Amino acid sequence: MAKRPLPPITPEHSHKKHHKPRKPVPEPTPTPTPTPIAAGDPIFAQPLPSPDPTGFINPVTDQSYQGINTPSPTPTPFNGAIEPFLTLAQVYGSAGAAKEAAITAAGQIVFHSVGDTGNVEGPADQSLVADKMISDFTESNTADVPSFFFHLGDVVYYFGESTYYYDQFYEPYRDYPAPMLAVAGNHDGVIYPGDPATTLQAFLANFVTSAPTQSPDSGGLFRTTMIQPGVYFTFESPFVRILGLYSNVLEDPGVISAQTGTATPNTALDSRQIDFLTAALTRIKTEAFAGAVVICVHHPPFTGGSTHGGSPLMLADIDAACTAAGVYPHAVFSGHAHNYQRFTRTTNGLQIPFIVAGCGGHAPLSKMSGTYRTPYRINSTLTLESYDDTDFGYLRVIVNATTMTIEFHIASDGATTKTPDDTVTITLATHTVA
Repeated sequence: MAKRPLPPITPEHSHKKHHKPRKPVPEPTPTPTPTPIAAGDPIFAQPLPSPDPTGFINPVTDQSYQGINTPSPTPTPFNGAIEPFLTLAQVYGSAGAAKEAAITAAGQIVFHSVGDTGNVEGPADQSLVADKMISDFTESNTADVPSFFFHLGDVVYYFGESTYYYDQFYEPYRDYPAPMLAVAGNHDGVIYPGDPATTLQAFLANFVTSAPTQSPDSGGLFRTTMIQPGVYFTFESPFVRILGLYSNVLEDPGVISAQTGTATPNTALDSRQIDFLTAALTRIKTEAFAGAVVICVHHPPFTGGSTHGGSPLMLADIDAACTAAGVYPHAVFSGHAHNYQRFTRTTNGLQIPFIVAGCGGHAPLSKMSGTYRTPYRINSTLTLESYDDTDFGYLRVIVNATTMTIEFHIASDGATTKTPDDTVTITLATHTVA
């Protein structure tokens, strides 16, 4: 029997309540003073572990998504740079040079990635994922300990206001002992009608600051703000470069440019992200960077989920930048669809995994649009290799000088299980999938 393509996806517009402004986040019970650090250095976790929260200080009872029909302007990065970038050494402050040296000496880097961690029902699901990730820091081999977490967007729901950062971000990750970077998701940029705040205001205040500082949104927890140079940027570390894009506020599709020449151009946007991506990829070629290249964007170019569709015009923009630079990524990570999916796309003789990891804690998880025996060939260039629409989990990524291995771990396995539920390895020099 001939295989059929994945059915079209219908965007979800199921939430209907209006949102009202909330009171400032109250401070929790004071915790011990952290170990002294150099002035201006970041703090990533509490000095002592503490129990998971059992509820929200600010329950999400009067807020839900209404639907945004037009994209919002993309904030300009610091200094207006064409390619804003940040290094792992900068993120670690005075410990940065030693951190990078240790990674280089070990011969590999490990990091986490997942999106859609915010949960309006309560902290239970996202705490399970966070606890499982934190268990990865108790490794006998220090080379296996993660160096950072790259979030794939939708840090908070449904509107991206500062009120929700304590319950949905700072508290669940209070014991996560490493930097947390992020691309913004559509809910991080959405504002409710009449909100005096501007799009992405809270995200910028917590992730895009000129120096690490205590955020009023942290409720007294010690984690400092991230020093990303913008909502799109290059993140450089030994063995890997991550190119983060902001795919704006629509439920579907994701957009990163004005898409001039189409039937419905986005007049609020311009070509800056395409210029950024082209410049970042061109610099990779000019510098002969031999490590892994990962593009992270909240909306997935491909998805077989039942509640969100893909973003073909956004993919065309990404392809245009790759073609112009003559460089393609080794993998593309996205969230948005609330489950795990792994595709292989073949283009220009290269095999590129496109991974959807929107299973970081937002409930409920989304079902697939059908039941597929994998690998499921969608067309001559795209295959659905694996999926999981029943488990919360996250990506653990290991990169060395020759390969990148991407593992999917489910939260319900608990801290003592280290075997991934899905894995793929990419040979960097040939862009081939093992």
